[in-house]
Amino acid sequence: MKALQETNLTDIPLFARGKVRDVYDLDKHLLIVATDRISAFDCIIPNPIPGKGVILSKISLFWFNMVDDIVPGHLLTADVSQYPARLQQYADQLEGRSMLVKKAERIDLECVVRGYLAGSGYKDYCESGKVCGHELPEGLQESDRLPEPIFTPSTKADTGHDENITVEQAAAEFGADVVSELQRLSLAIYERGRAFADSRGIIIADTKFEFGWIDGQLTLIDEILSPDSSRFWPRDDYQPGRSQDSFDKQYVRDYLDTLDWDKKPPAPALPDEIIEGTLAKYREAYRKLVGEEI
Repeated sequence: MKALQETNLTDIPLFARGKVRDVYDLDKHLLIVATDRISAFDCIIPNPIPGKGVILSKISLFWFNMVDDIVPGHLLTADVSQYPARLQQYADQLEGRSMLVKKAERIDLECVVRGYLAGSGYKDYCESGKVCGHELPEGLQESDRLPEPIFTPSTKADTGHDENITVEQAAAEFGADVVSELQRLSLAIYERGRAFADSRGIIIADTKFEFGWIDGQLTLIDEILSPDSSRFWPRDDYQPGRSQDSFDKQYVRDYLDTLDWDKKPPAPALPDEIIEGTLAKYREAYRKLVGEEI
């Protein structure tokens, strides 16, 4: 598959170009296109992963359908033939990797849920015995399953690093009632996703969600439970006390950690074997979750 590094819909207003997604403005709606770009340490890697955007889109569609009884999503359709007529000429860029969605007033908060002790949460725990203000039992090891999932929000940064904050800090900025509902919804979606993924041999260690307001209702937006927004671990290889193999872009981070790079732009290019290995992991995640090849 030929990689799509960047879309070019010349007569459609560009709303935003993120690390992975290109978003176009269609008045009351948005067109979200998942490109094959990949980012790590908040830097966009110069060479893409061919077909990655298709996998991300299909996984998100799968989950949106599974959790729509918990919270409404912004998805209208992913069927390009149902898109407005002016988008049909760009079908080659949109097929399989795009969604037409309702426009939402985004809440600038990353709704992170952690079910296992990993990443920045593990570092936080080693230093303080807490994760983003949550007191945890003593003696936990890296990758241990937590007694119960915890909600650990972070600021939403369009560029640079998101910053972990406590639930109390989030409540002070966005309102206690709003944050309480975001926490309830995030934990419910995570529990639904974690249980299903576990039945398919995947541990979802942690993930993040985004929400917005549509007609006064909290709505799930962006992507959901994808290898870009979550830590996916193979269940049959899981062993606490160490870092885990993964189906997500941790594979890329691990490679970049071997380089003499200061984690600032510009990011180094990936060698072919890392690109191929990353794509294989994303494909495997899709096959295990959805039960079909992509």
